[in-house]
Amino acid sequence: MAKQAATLTDVLGHDADLVTASAWLHDIGYSPALAETGFHPLDGARYLRRVERADERLCSLVAHHSGAMVEAEERGMLDELTGEFPLPDPELLSALTYSDMTTGPDGTHLPVERRLSEILERYAPGDLVHRAVTRSRPDLVKAVRSVEARESALRRPAGRTTRSADVGRGRSL
Repeated sequence: MAKQAATLTDVLGHDADLVTASAWLHDIGYSPALAETGFHPLDGARYLRRVERADERLCSLVAHHSGAMVEAEERGMLDELTGEFPLPDPELLSALTYSDMTTGPDGTHLPVERRLSEILERYAPGDLVHRAVTRSRPDLVKAVRSVEARESALRRPAGRTTRSADVGRGRSL
């Protein structure tokens, strides 16, 4: 996933290192040694803040990654999450979500829909993670698409645009 985040340097500019670091650390809260609540985004962010004295922006990205607010709501922990960690910059959070939602468990690049299906297959429909991912799906896809659009815009040659008259005919300049 960090490899995927590292490809976003042109999109993120001076924040690329922050998002790459958060990609490396986003699931640290799964470690049994760090688990306090069982909610890995919060456990990981707390550890990074308290023990590693990590940058608050990094901690907030870890705390809020990949639909964490919806899962926190499912767990009855939304106030705890939002009270401790402010929402990060939306563009940075989208970049982290993009990295997570387009990287499979073995590190391969996947389309977002396939990644979401892979996650949902691991949990029973009644499981709170399954419910949270199902509820988060539109926002997760939107975050991925926004990063893909920013990447595409950067790859487009300068001065090259699509004329509205040509769009209807399926043509672009």
